[in-house]
Amino acid sequence: MQRFDIPAMTCGHCVKTITQAVQSVDAAAQVQAELATHSIGVTSSASVASLSAAIAAAGYANTVKA
Repeated sequence: MQRFDIPAMTCGHCVKTITQAVQSVDAAAQVQAELATHSIGVTSSASVASLSAAIAAAGYANTVKA
């Protein structure tokens, strides 16, 4: 599972938008959002770079958690 910090993710609508962005890259991706920590976990076969780019294209700056 790859983790992303997304500071601007503050509500359910944000989660839905980010999930749709991730699944536009990999329809089978599983996304686990944690609003309290403004982060998501993604299980996907897609590259981290492509997932990050999709999240950014949806309007959400993000950083990959090590």
